[in-house]
Amino acid sequence: MEFHSLQDTYTLNNGVKIPVIGFGTWQTPNGEVAKESVLAALNSDYRHIDTAKAYGNEKGVGEAIKKSGVNRHDLFVTTKLWNEDHGYENTKKAIDQSLLDLDLDYLDLYLIHWPNPVAMRDHWAELNSESWRAMEEAVQAGKIRAIGVSNFRKNHLDALMENAAIKPAVNQIFLNPSDLQPEVVAENKKLDLLSEAYSPLGTGGLLGNETVKKVAENYGKSPAQVLIRWSLQHGFLPLPKSVHPEYIEANADVFDFEISPEDMAALDGLHGAAGVANDPDKVNF
Repeated sequence: MEFHSLQDTYTLNNGVKIPVIGFGTWQTPNGEVAKESVLAALNSDYRHIDTAKAYGNEKGVGEAIKKSGVNRHDLFVTTKLWNEDHGYENTKKAIDQSLLDLDLDYLDLYLIHWPNPVAMRDHWAELNSESWRAMEEAVQAGKIRAIGVSNFRKNHLDALMENAAIKPAVNQIFLNPSDLQPEVVAENKKLDLLSEAYSPLGTGGLLGNETVKKVAENYGKSPAQVLIRWSLQHGFLPLPKSVHPEYIEANADVFDFEISPEDMAALDGLHGAAGVANDPDKVNF
């Protein structure tokens, strides 16, 4: 798939178009830091912003969107349902609260953040179905354009699909050369879900990796640029995060080179180099 700019898109299974790189905001503090980093991203032509209730920075993200002057319809904004808000009524309230905090009329994508929160271990599937029903209703009401999941594995997807009227469009997972999550990615493909890659730089843990540095040298690029390009060449949608304007801009400069099959294979061989995905059935939150 040939991509040339941050405005290029994947098409989700419901026909909605999503820009091929998103700007991540995990661990970005609310207030000025969130506002200024999102503003820097929008000024560098990112048009896809990813946040979550759990990040605590929806207000800062919303302020940046407002201040940027970018037309809302040119933007793609994602946020997520946090663990304490699972269930039908809670999810309805959470969607409205996120819209309020972001100061938006609609969301482009809304995800269930984790499938099996520790407080709901004995009835997670039922609560996910209830949340999903509230999300489907929000789609019908024009509050959300696409719905999906995050950190779901096959068992969670199977349980959700049993009662779903609308199929998930996205599964956002920990995805980088340190953990290719082949089973989850294969399941996403089978179900026509886009695999979104959070922590595409291995939460920073791959930037100093010798193999990554060596591959980057081959193309006169930075390790971060190579890792983002790697994601695109796998057909993933990377969500790089930074609070430094120069890195934010550099992370978008990935459309003028192609990683060779040999170098892709070298990167694919880095399993465990920067940790692996948390098991969603064992997380303690």
